[in-house]
Amino acid sequence: MTAIAFVLKGYPRLSETFIAQEIRALEARGLDIRIVSLRRPTDGKRHALHDEIRAPVLYLPEYLWHEPLRVWRGWRAGRRLAGFGAAWRAFLRDLRRDRTANRIRRFGQALVLARELPEGVGRLHAHFLHTPASVARYAALLLGLPWSVSAHAKDIWTIPDWEAREKLLAAEWAVTCTAAGKARLDRLAPGRTALVYHGLEARRFPPFRGSRPGTGVILSVGRAVAKKGYDDLLAALALLPSDLQWRFVHMGGGALAASLRRRAEALGLSHRIEWRGPQTQDAVLSAYRAADLFVLASTIASDGDRDGLPNVLMEAQSQGLACIATAVAGVPELIVDGVTGLLVPPSDPPRLAAAIESLLRDPARRAALGAAGEERVRARFDAERGFEALAARFGLAPALEAAAD
Repeated sequence: MTAIAFVLKGYPRLSETFIAQEIRALEARGLDIRIVSLRRPTDGKRHALHDEIRAPVLYLPEYLWHEPLRVWRGWRAGRRLAGFGAAWRAFLRDLRRDRTANRIRRFGQALVLARELPEGVGRLHAHFLHTPASVARYAALLLGLPWSVSAHAKDIWTIPDWEAREKLLAAEWAVTCTAAGKARLDRLAPGRTALVYHGLEARRFPPFRGSRPGTGVILSVGRAVAKKGYDDLLAALALLPSDLQWRFVHMGGGALAASLRRRAEALGLSHRIEWRGPQTQDAVLSAYRAADLFVLASTIASDGDRDGLPNVLMEAQSQGLACIATAVAGVPELIVDGVTGLLVPPSDPPRLAAAIESLLRDPARRAALGAAGEERVRARFDAERGFEALAARFGLAPALEAAAD
């Protein structure tokens, strides 16, 4: 079987464990993978999961001016390829509608990729429909190779309609991880996208049967970016009554981290909050087990960006941790309101505060919701189903996880 190049925004990334677990699972099923990353890692830590992945990594120039010699060599070699004309025409059509340096950068990266593609690669697969898919598409045209794509969240909701449609029609196949995302893509290119949930990799999240602290520990795990709604969550925490015992723990990096700390200080909440920054999967698992309640206040950002189905919700539920989330994008596909967790409208701090208070005051209900959430996530969101579906699309026969586990 020929090798497959997975084109990623960056590798490794702490916030994209779903991609790493997919690569590792497909490798275990016999897929020969090469990783192509559009940027070098920026996280100071990495998950143990990344050390299980065997695939070598090719880093492309993040900006063309960083490595002009590689780009020039890619241009010279690319112009001799039989597919250069088709790739050049596709690039010019895109550039007329998207006159940005970013568009030029993606074509330059594709030229470098076409020249430096590891020997034996017979297919490209992009994770995310926006920039990685642009590089994969141009490189596939240059080399005359098939390509496919996994769409996730921001890429689905912020990419222009024309670009999403053309990529979906050009790709050999496409998958996405929520029914909400699939519905959006099906409106643009009917029948071109299949639903494959990321799911929970159960072996990494064994059941927890210990005791909760019972001191009102509220946990949230997520990047400090607009779509995660941490401004709303802080506003909700500020509305909690003074007699209520609680402490908030946040794990994750992100561009808004410093401004959120300042906001918490302005609200008089700093003494109740612990900002732990980005953490490894093992540390996050320990935090789930040491919390009383998990809250994720996802919202729709001003540019349309929103979550898909956040893996952290599945992870928290796998530990029997009661969850409160907002009814955004794919979240209602996981949480049944009042049965396996609580859902509130996005961008509604008073409703969020009321939900938090109600569960903090009712440990029996927290336990019931946590148990129901765990049962649902383990029964209906098993990652193995998704791995098998992807393995079949890549031409692998159905198989159980390798005994080497």
